[in-house]
Amino acid sequence: MKVLVVGPGGREHAMITSLLRDPHVSEVHAAPGNAGIAQDVPVHPLNAQDPEAVVALARELAADLVVVGPEAPLVAGVADALSEAGIPVFGPSREAARIEGSKAFAKEVMAAADVPTARAVATSDIARVRAAFDEFGAPYVVKDDGLAAGKGVVVTADRDRAEAHARECLDAGGAVLVEEFLDGPEVSLFVLSDGTHVVPLQPAQDFKRVRDGDQGPNTGGMGAYTPLDWLPEGFTEDVVERVARPVIDELRRRGTPFTGVLYCGLAVTSRGTRVIEFNARFGDPETQSVLAMLETQLGGLLLDAARGRLAEDRPLQWRPGAAVSIVLAAHNYPGAPRKGDVITGLQDASREEETWVVHAGTERTEAGELVSSGGRVLAVVSRGADLRQARERGYRGIEHITLEGSHYRTDVALAASEGRIEVPGAPAASGPARAAERASGTDGRPAGAAEEQA
Repeated sequence: MKVLVVGPGGREHAMITSLLRDPHVSEVHAAPGNAGIAQDVPVHPLNAQDPEAVVALARELAADLVVVGPEAPLVAGVADALSEAGIPVFGPSREAARIEGSKAFAKEVMAAADVPTARAVATSDIARVRAAFDEFGAPYVVKDDGLAAGKGVVVTADRDRAEAHARECLDAGGAVLVEEFLDGPEVSLFVLSDGTHVVPLQPAQDFKRVRDGDQGPNTGGMGAYTPLDWLPEGFTEDVVERVARPVIDELRRRGTPFTGVLYCGLAVTSRGTRVIEFNARFGDPETQSVLAMLETQLGGLLLDAARGRLAEDRPLQWRPGAAVSIVLAAHNYPGAPRKGDVITGLQDASREEETWVVHAGTERTEAGELVSSGGRVLAVVSRGADLRQARERGYRGIEHITLEGSHYRTDVALAASEGRIEVPGAPAASGPARAAERASGTDGRPAGAAEEQA
């Protein structure tokens, strides 16, 4: 089959890499793609948020399947236009994508489906924001209600800072969500759906803060790893039954069936698993790690979801070991990133065993130089027999890459590789491991909603 992947980033490059391994996929195209994607498949410049343009390209290519990567085209109705044109599409309709596009709507759906989540107040009134602060107490969790590319959330013990963020969102004409703080480590779980059936992938954990030790502002994600051996037994099955399936059922009941991937952002708290947020697409950079471990052919999975024939009894096959993704970010990210800096060393990075580079914010100059074009420029993805080996390979790989002013976290998957993740309610670590946790401040990343995507 011929597949068109819509989107410009690392998530799309990771999907394309997996699709190219599928013997049933004869051809892959991307729009608009990036410099790394262009090395692998034909790319087509277009506005990914223009439904008519996407439909026209899909028809021109005679695509058997269109995969919509980012959230913005979904909210713009690209999947609706493709469905109306009779073209199979992996990605939800505009209405179903509101599960990500509006946090207040997501809370409404969760309430109707009896899904466990944090208490929250959605409002456009600063007085109600202050009342919610009084009700929930510190740390204060304030979220922009709309899409914010992972940077619309502030979690702080400083009430003045929390109120300032709320005012910024309201002054921009939007609404905010004030939530209670969730303790415990976070988990990302992707669940494929054809509108009725659900099939979970392997859980992952990402690193939202820009600096080591979960310090600094939120980003779109600075790294990720899978699997999560520290999760309690039956975790994935429990999330499917208590979270994913009820939400998919509720959206179908409302007449807006969800076809695509439901990203469940979860906190493993002292009161059980709670939903932090939903996304209507694969997360970045978790996708890079999860697809690196997926042995089952991706093309068939996505086409079956698009055509409404996703069998829940289909066993997915996973590679042994672990995968780690480390994001290299541009100078000044997550502020206004500097663009146009030359990137070198990618071939040397890919010579490390079981290691490759996924492009995100890259482009080619007229002279043929590879340069940065976004905040998160690329990710080095590595597999290993375990997390320790995957980390070692990944960090050796990223050391080969040169990009002036760039930065990356050095602690991606470190706590997990050393057995230092604490799950609330489980026996506490002790001895040297616990001492190391206290020293590093990274034991299990118990920042709850602090790390989430917006």
